[in-house]
Amino acid sequence: SNPCLPLPVLQAAHCQMIKDLSACLLGQSLRVDCRYENKTSNPLTYEFSITKDNRKHVIHSTITVSENIYRSRASVTMQKNLVCLYLQSFTTSDEGVYMCELRATNDYTGNQIKNITVIKDKLEKCAGFSLLIQNTSWLLLLLLSLPLLQAVDFVSL
Repeated sequence: SNPCLPLPVLQAAHCQMIKDLSACLLGQSLRVDCRYENKTSNPLTYEFSITKDNRKHVIHSTITVSENIYRSRASVTMQKNLVCLYLQSFTTSDEGVYMCELRATNDYTGNQIKNITVIKDKLEKCAGFSLLIQNTSWLLLLLLSLPLLQAVDFVSL
């Protein structure tokens, strides 16, 4: 009896799509990771925005038009279960409450918005290889252990 099973529409709405929103510094860029659980094969649209001085500014979006001041500095990459915003030349004037909003076409009536407060001095550096290592650790281990296996074979001869 998993409440996330998409059979009764009302129940499905309670399952939040966005799992986690985190931010880190990658060199001079801000990286905001919006992790989600994909419960549909429908096309996904997104919007990253910032609220500062009680005004919402759209940074990068497929839902509405992004603002000029951000357009040239912002880029988004999409991977399985992860939408990543990169904002170049990040300064204290870019501090504020960042919001990730996800919508799947013809799906999800529930809440798919998550906020994170971003303050430059409190940001940690991105673990640049963490994503890579998660995906390739077994491959890496295999490669690292190959010379070892060959050495063992050689000795047993």
